[in-house]
Amino acid sequence: MLRESLAFSGFTAKDLAAQQDFYSTVLGLNVEDTGMGLQVHLGGDRMVFIYQKDDHQPAAHTILNFPVDDIDAAIDELSGKGVVFERYPNLPRQQDEKGVLRGKQLGYGPDIAWFKDPAGNILSILNG
Repeated sequence: MLRESLAFSGFTAKDLAAQQDFYSTVLGLNVEDTGMGLQVHLGGDRMVFIYQKDDHQPAAHTILNFPVDDIDAAIDELSGKGVVFERYPNLPRQQDEKGVLRGKQLGYGPDIAWFKDPAGNILSILNG
């Protein structure tokens, strides 16, 4: 029944204007204000929906992952736009100076780095 459904995910934010600016200006994504929230258009005709919630609480886990071809170039570009990468002390391996958990070289999953949107939602870039 749902096999052909064009499913999408959604999450909340307190300030939609800040979200729209971040996702469009900093991340370079096409963002459409629908009047009920923001449609953020992702690659491959995918989208995610951000909606207003006055008592928004960010999730304690990654809500959106962006696969990239070159994680170092992506980090440099995002850092140049003011993005700060998160540091997590309890990971199975230590993050490098850019904040990347390098898993590929060790056969331990992708290279991945985390950052937050203005609402505190955790996003990642990864290269696997």
